[in-house]
Amino acid sequence: MEQSTKLTQSRLVAATVLEPKDELSERFEQCYNVVHNIRNGMSDREANDALNSYVSKGSPQHEEVQLGLLYAILTDPTAAVKSYRDMTLISRDAMSLVLRHTNQIIFEKWLKLLDNTRVQVIWLLRALVKSSVNGTESVCLSLLRQIAGGDVSQKNIWLTENMLDVFSENRTWLDKIPSLIATVVYTYLRVIEDHNGPVFVNLRQREVELCIGLIREKWTDCIHIGRDLVRLLQNVARISDFEKLWKDMVQNPTAIHAQFTGVQQLMLMRTSRKFLISRLTPDMETKLVFLVTKVKFGQHKRCQDWFQRQYLSTPESQSLRCDLIRYICAVFHPPNELICSDIIPRWAVIGWLLTTCTSNVAATNAKLALFYDWLVFDPEKDSIMNIEPAILVMFHSIRPHPAITATLLDFLCRIMPHFSLPLKVHVKQGIFTSLKTILDKRVLQSLSPLFDNPKLDRDLRALIRENFLEFCSQEVKEEPLNNKDVIEIDNGNHVDNNLSDDHAAFSDEDDDVPIGQLKTSETKFQPIQDTRYQPVDITDILPQLGGDLQEFTEQLQAEKDPEIQCEIMDRIMQTVLNEDEFDQDTPTPLATCLCEIISNQFSTSIFPQETDEESLEDSIGSPLFVMFRFLCTLSEEDPSRQPVLQLLGEMYSRQPRIGYHLLYFVKVGKVNDEKMSSYKDFCKSLDSKDLESCLMSDLKLAQEDDIRLFTFIMPDIYTNFPRIAIGNAELLNMIVSAIDGTQLQDLICQILQGHLVMFRKDSFLSVLNASLDWETLEQYFLWQLITAHNIPVEYIMPILPKLDFMCHAEAMSSVLVLLKMEGPSADLLRPVLCRDCKKHDFFTVSILKYWAQEFEDKLADLILSQVNKLNSTPKKRQRTGSTASSKKENASVEQVLSHLDHMRQVCRNISFLNNENIQQALQQIQQSASESLKTRYGDLLALAEDIEDVRTTRVLRGLPVRKAASASAAMGIDNRLCRINKSKKQPQDYSDSATESSEVS
Repeated sequence: MEQSTKLTQSRLVAATVLEPKDELSERFEQCYNVVHNIRNGMSDREANDALNSYVSKGSPQHEEVQLGLLYAILTDPTAAVKSYRDMTLISRDAMSLVLRHTNQIIFEKWLKLLDNTRVQVIWLLRALVKSSVNGTESVCLSLLRQIAGGDVSQKNIWLTENMLDVFSENRTWLDKIPSLIATVVYTYLRVIEDHNGPVFVNLRQREVELCIGLIREKWTDCIHIGRDLVRLLQNVARISDFEKLWKDMVQNPTAIHAQFTGVQQLMLMRTSRKFLISRLTPDMETKLVFLVTKVKFGQHKRCQDWFQRQYLSTPESQSLRCDLIRYICAVFHPPNELICSDIIPRWAVIGWLLTTCTSNVAATNAKLALFYDWLVFDPEKDSIMNIEPAILVMFHSIRPHPAITATLLDFLCRIMPHFSLPLKVHVKQGIFTSLKTILDKRVLQSLSPLFDNPKLDRDLRALIRENFLEFCSQEVKEEPLNNKDVIEIDNGNHVDNNLSDDHAAFSDEDDDVPIGQLKTSETKFQPIQDTRYQPVDITDILPQLGGDLQEFTEQLQAEKDPEIQCEIMDRIMQTVLNEDEFDQDTPTPLATCLCEIISNQFSTSIFPQETDEESLEDSIGSPLFVMFRFLCTLSEEDPSRQPVLQLLGEMYSRQPRIGYHLLYFVKVGKVNDEKMSSYKDFCKSLDSKDLESCLMSDLKLAQEDDIRLFTFIMPDIYTNFPRIAIGNAELLNMIVSAIDGTQLQDLICQILQGHLVMFRKDSFLSVLNASLDWETLEQYFLWQLITAHNIPVEYIMPILPKLDFMCHAEAMSSVLVLLKMEGPSADLLRPVLCRDCKKHDFFTVSILKYWAQEFEDKLADLILSQVNKLNSTPKKRQRTGSTASSKKENASVEQVLSHLDHMRQVCRNISFLNNENIQQALQQIQQSASESLKTRYGDLLALAEDIEDVRTTRVLRGLPVRKAASASAAMGIDNRLCRINKSKKQPQDYSDSATESSEVS
């Protein structure tokens, strides 16, 4: 109880006795107590000296003091100035630790922060801006994300106003940060439409002034928002200032910027996902992602009701639906395994959002958000995942919500002429391309259920045929309908968007990211938290360099421009090569300094979104790659190469990510190093590692940091390190455990083009054995790679005896599919029959049944040959059970009988057992088998006809059907069992009732 009481009195977050202890708050309080104890009773100067002395002991002490001072700022306004001064004076990392934890508090705890704490967060932001602390924009971005759309509550308006004050009062500072400018404009353009009441007049005017000022004065930064900037400007187009802006954009674009050519230029630019994500608060995004990744279809109503009560219950929240729909369409692209699961699909969530719209304006804007990517769709650049939800909403709403289907079809028809008459053809082309792609990709098999639906209003059907004639059936089906069957259209479905025809310009072209990269950006590169590298204060290390090295290194530390940094690094490397006294003492301090200075390069993704030649070249435009270029251009015999290797080795011991960066550079750097000899020499220079362990550890880091880069370099790894890579189960597991469907597709394409070979015969079985313990998806990805290599099935069969039907489902099903594609042969049938027959093991009976349908005579002949071999082999050499070898030895008589009997019990149609060769095989077994086998498999052997019956059956084949049936009945023969299948049969059901299956012993 004492602990709970203490928790409720937290000075940072609001908590109750029912909630668990807040670990972050507790950590901050502990650090604050450390700071309080250090400076208690001291003067300001003495306290500062004591804190400096304490933090000099190491990084943990530095973190304790900084977090303690941060806690003091957030919880004690009277001590904030003093605490901030101490914080800046003792900082050893340019305040990066403070920024990181401030962002954590905002991102994770904002909704729980006490009001006083929120006030102090804004105070801290102002102080950081005033001090021009590097990275302060990250705090601004975190706070902007907490400004919720569709929310005019007091707390949300308070945050909106305070952030507006910060930006308005610090325009000079803001103008220097392009990425922040774009997000500020996108955020405030979005919330302006929420602030339309009399009480918000002053706030709205200030927001308009800020946005107009930034757009006109910083257009080159704002244009990077892309086409969604047009959508937001449409929503506020009635405001006079924005109306003037529109006129300039359409009629006189150079008045905004000399290189701006008009709205069409803006429409050609894709809106980055970061802007669409920024309009959902972290809490809102978490709940939405949970809904579309964890909640099963059919059990979703309770979650949707909660979400609606939490975020969509007020009149103002109508506008939030556009943000949610844009996020679902353009940001959240589920993987195939999620699409195929029973989780609620995207279209169902969007349909629910549309049904909850009660405002005509909000409904129209929501439809525009849904169809926005249709207007400029290009299958070469855009992902079909962007347009899929809209067509599926219409298709699946035909029965349960026909009004939704009708109003969306009406909107789709009217959207073409109502955006802009000059661009009517372009918009129509974009929509037509979308529909063609939907059919080509089999999202829907046909558009007829939508466009030819007789229950649609007559006028709507006419409108559809007028606009989409080529997608409609040739004949118009008119059906008499009751008035109640006709779907009426919502008369409030307007798409004018408050703009005249010459204002809004759309295009069917787009600079969007390619399909594969759009999907991978769902798992986008995250900043790396590298616990192996600890920040170092290099102030005392720099003097150890001396001379030019010290001067150039200090210049590199101070410079922020990447191009100038590369020039300085070039001078450093030239100095290293020309330094006569570059002895054993110099590489260590130089490596320490360089690792610290370029440490930020290891915490961001270097791999570009578009893998064209120019983007790849730009990706290696940083100081680290200057060092790599020196290494790769020096010949192996050049003595100057050794100092470079020594320096890189020292850096590698401090920052191991250098390894995979070197692999990446050798691939894209256009250096004459086809066999990656530079990397091999680099690994040899490391005393602590051999080539294999070095390569594997570097690849593991690449896999953890950036899976797209990891997949990109894979073909070169297998080509240049075949002894290590080919057939390496650890590397294969590393690959399949991290890739998604898009990266698997990339690898398969490389395999089919002959650029990638991942398996060799001598190690293939060891890979299969190792894979049996992998996760399901990992195993299926592996089997996809195996199939792409066209590995003979015979190489796979030796693992068959080890596979258990219940425990190794992934491998068993994959082998089944391969055997199905291959067809029966003696080498394949032998290990199949050698498997022990178990009651619930349907592997052998399934493949035998399929082969019996497709290759009846061939399979029967193979089984007869197998029996003939057994009869010609002395009984003492016949082996039964699991001791039989699946590769070289034949199945025993008992195994053959057990599988055929299992087939008899499980399969409904057992006409295969009446095949002449099978009958002959059973007769041979009946003549030679032991009494125990005859007793055990009596029902099966009873199907064997004697020679006379066989002859009679042959005669019956030549009779007319009725005569043959009569003759059979007279002889007591069941004609159903006497039918002889042809070589090819139609597929039939072969699973039977549980009663039949239970007969298997």
